[in-house]
Amino acid sequence: MRWSQTYIPTLREKQSDAELISHQLLIRAGYIRKLAAGVYVYLPLMQRVIEKFSNIVREEMNKAGALEITMSVLCPAELWQASGRYETVGKELMRLKDRHDHAMLLCPTHEETVTHLLAGELKSYKQLPLNLYQIQVKFRDEIRPRFGLMRGREFIMKDAYTFDVDEASFNRSYQAMVDAYFAIFKRAGLDVIKVESDTGTMGGKEAHEFMFLVDTEAGEEIILTTKDGSYAANVEKADFRDLAEIKTDSEMKEMRTVDTPGAATIEEVTAFLGVDPTRLVKTLICMADGKPVAALVRGDRDLNEVKLKNALSASELEMASPEQIEECTGAPVGFAGPVGLKDVPIIVDPLVTKLRNFVVGANANEKHIVNVNIDRDFKATRIVDITLARAGDAPPVGDGVMIAKRGIEVGNTFMLGTKYSESLGAKFLDAEGKEHPCIMGSYGIGITRTPQAVLEKYHDRKGIIWPSSIAPYLVELIPLNVQQEAQVQPAEAIYKTLTEAGIEVLYDDRPERAGVKFNDADLIGMPIRITIGDKSLKEGKIELKARCEETVELVPLKEILAKVRKMAERLK
Repeated sequence: MRWSQTYIPTLREKQSDAELISHQLLIRAGYIRKLAAGVYVYLPLMQRVIEKFSNIVREEMNKAGALEITMSVLCPAELWQASGRYETVGKELMRLKDRHDHAMLLCPTHEETVTHLLAGELKSYKQLPLNLYQIQVKFRDEIRPRFGLMRGREFIMKDAYTFDVDEASFNRSYQAMVDAYFAIFKRAGLDVIKVESDTGTMGGKEAHEFMFLVDTEAGEEIILTTKDGSYAANVEKADFRDLAEIKTDSEMKEMRTVDTPGAATIEEVTAFLGVDPTRLVKTLICMADGKPVAALVRGDRDLNEVKLKNALSASELEMASPEQIEECTGAPVGFAGPVGLKDVPIIVDPLVTKLRNFVVGANANEKHIVNVNIDRDFKATRIVDITLARAGDAPPVGDGVMIAKRGIEVGNTFMLGTKYSESLGAKFLDAEGKEHPCIMGSYGIGITRTPQAVLEKYHDRKGIIWPSSIAPYLVELIPLNVQQEAQVQPAEAIYKTLTEAGIEVLYDDRPERAGVKFNDADLIGMPIRITIGDKSLKEGKIELKARCEETVELVPLKEILAKVRKMAERLK
């Protein structure tokens, strides 16, 4: 492709609304343009990246036995009402009505659609196992879309759905997808790890995320893992064993209220009372589906809102506002406590139950209660793990402690069980003629998210450094002066030779200064650069350079094809 015949609107200025380096680079290098919050137009270079990555995904999915289909982005609301998700998914679900006043929605995922499809088609166990996948546009109305393609409202995903007759068959299907995922990400230049994750609104018994570990702000999720990798989980899902040494009184003491003027935070209260944070219990007021609930965790630990939300089977959970806290407890923020708290469920973490004579808020301004004990002084509605795991905790099994890493989710897999097949009627007859719901799995890969994630690793101060497998073009060809026939002639010959050999070339035929061409070449990041200039041509040679390396090699014109092939092989 000649630069003059495509559209690559590069920019020199830093973009104020792009927080991540990967987002900055995609805009500045002319890959994407913002249309609305969380909605982007993919320009020619980005379109080629998407196609390259999509083809890798297709090849590995096909190799794993999956069959490609395409499902509509638009879906009748009744399918989601049947599965129960129309009510449980919050405002992220884009709901609308057509001209006939039928309730519709834009799919953020397609479990309902694919299950409805097969509900009318499956008859016998002989038709299973079955794996259907698509590469399709999705829409999720994020409250705060940010980070470009990493958390947009409209995005492209590969989603696959497996249907099996029993657990043994499902486990084989699930593992085939896991193996395919590792192959896909390896080909795209990403080393990923598989971690346990929350099932969220998808439901099912278990889920995993495929995380690309980074040391940048793009690391949207915290991963807790052992050094040997024997355990790895998203921090929202992670189980743990607490290693803190807690001093416990031998006997219960008399509960009493004390004044704590100006002390509302854990740090302030511990300093004022002269006690360790492990002797305090935080009472956090949350709103679960609009109703207050009190969550109790040890003073040195944090609340895991996902665990609390799951424990309550809530569709939406958020921290209560100062006004809601005062209405619920009669006290301002920082003084809530379980003693005397009326008409509010009290969810207690197991770590709290091991304490004796602890400190809580008194539900009165600038007052706390000391020597509080569970069961004697208040009753727990439920005792359930709602503490956020952290680095330094022990894994649920095994030795050692967990370390924290930051990661970007690029893929996920869900063990759905029969959640959707039962509610939407995807059933089959076994060999004895008995009817059973299919056991299902769901598997997603971010087609637009993953390439941007790649750039969080593959870049330098000058711009993008694409892995050759998903680069828009393998080679950028730059004659320094297109006004000179002595440079144009070999450039045209090289362009023809490489193109005919099946090598994708971006030919910078613009009448721009050499500095502009070099800056743009570094910015857009093709893996290999060929430069034609007077100095090297005098020796019958041209410059060959890998974008990821500093070394420039002088290559005889007649050897360029062989040298490019050799370099391309090395860069894989």
